[in-house]
Amino acid sequence: MTDATRRSFLGTAALAPVLMSARDTARDPVRIGLIGAGGRGTYLLEEIAKSGEAARVVAVCDVWSVAREKASATVLKASGKAPALTSRYQELLANKDVEAVIIAAPDFTHSKILLEAIQAGKDVYCEKPMGTDFAEAKAAYLAVRASKQVVQIGTQRRSDPGLMAVAKLLREGVIGKVTRADLQVHFQEQRWRRDFHQIDPAQIDWDAFAFGKDVKKDLRHWREWQLFRETSNGIPGLWMSHLIDLAAWFLDDPYPKSVVALGGVYLWQDGRQTQDVFQALLEYPKQCLISFAMSLTNSGGNRNLWFGTKGTLDGDALKITGEGSTMPDRLLEPVKVEKLEVESHMANFLRCVRSRATPRADIQAGFSHAVADCMAVAAYETGKRIGFDAQKLEITSA
Repeated sequence: MTDATRRSFLGTAALAPVLMSARDTARDPVRIGLIGAGGRGTYLLEEIAKSGEAARVVAVCDVWSVAREKASATVLKASGKAPALTSRYQELLANKDVEAVIIAAPDFTHSKILLEAIQAGKDVYCEKPMGTDFAEAKAAYLAVRASKQVVQIGTQRRSDPGLMAVAKLLREGVIGKVTRADLQVHFQEQRWRRDFHQIDPAQIDWDAFAFGKDVKKDLRHWREWQLFRETSNGIPGLWMSHLIDLAAWFLDDPYPKSVVALGGVYLWQDGRQTQDVFQALLEYPKQCLISFAMSLTNSGGNRNLWFGTKGTLDGDALKITGEGSTMPDRLLEPVKVEKLEVESHMANFLRCVRSRATPRADIQAGFSHAVADCMAVAAYETGKRIGFDAQKLEITSA
C-alpha cells in the first residue's frame, strides 16, 4: 500500500467518530468492512446487496491492489460512496466507522483476524473454516464467548431452507437413533489451480499476505494458497468443514470423541502439498460414526446419508424413508420435508447485528467444525487416532 493510500485510509478513520452504539435509527445502514476481496469476498458483496437489509461497505482490505480497486468500484456503483482502502486488516479494524467486518481472506488468517476484530469491538461474519490452527481457533472462540459481539460463521447450509427442516426432524427423532452417516463430495479436476503468470508482484503487499508466519512469498503460493500447508489445512478445512458442520447441528453433539484419517496426493502431482484424496472416520459421543470422504480424482459417489434405527435420511434429496430398518417402529411411509421460509445467511447476520440476537451459525457452530477439522488433520499427519477432551477443550491422543 502506498503512503498516500495509507494516509487516505487513516484520514477516513479519524474523520469517522460514529460508533455502533450511536446509530440514530434502526434504518441506519450497518457499516461494514470487507477483509478479503477475492472471489469469496466479491460473492459476499453481492449477498449484502441482495439481503434487503440496510448496509453499506465503508472499507475494503486486500493484499492485492487490483482486488481492492475492483471491490471499490463495485461499492461505489452500489452506494455512490467509495470505501476506504488498505492492504492491512489492522488499519480496517482501527477505523471507527466500521462496526461489522466480513472476513473472507485465506483460511489460515480467519481465527486471528476474528480474535482481533472482537477485541476491536466489531461484529463479525467469518467465512469457514472458522480456523485451521487449533490454538488460534480456541483463543478466538473463548474471546467471542466472553464478548457481546454478534458472530456469524459462513457455513451457509445452516440457512438452507431444506436442511433447516431436516435438522429439526432429525433432532426430533424422525429416524430414531442415528448411529452412522456417510458424507461424500467428489470432483475430477485439479481444483484450486489458478493462473498467476500475468500478475505484477509489485501489486501485492507481501508482508500482509505472509501474516507474520513462515509463508513463501511468491505468486504461486499467494494465488494457489489452498494447495500449501502453510496457508491451508487441506480438504478438512476447505471442504469437510461444510459437511461435518451437519454432524454437530443434526446430532446436537458439538465435538467428535475421536478421529482417524488417511489420504494424500494420489493423482495431481503438480507440487501441491494438500490432499487430492482424503477420508476420515469421526466418532461422536452420542454413539454415531460419521464417514467423510472427498477426492479430486473421480466425480462419482456424492452422498449425504444419515442412518437411524427407524429409517434413512438423504440430506441431498431431502428424502426420509423407512429404508434399512426392520424395527417395529420403523417408518412405514416416507416423511415429507416441508422447506422453511427463511432469509439468507447474510441477511440473518445483518438482522442480528441490529437486534443483538444469536445468528444461525454462531461461534459454537464454527468452533465445532474447526475442532473436527483440526482433529482430522492431526490424525492424517500423525497416522494416529486423535481424541478430544470436551471439558478442557483440548485435542489429545485417543
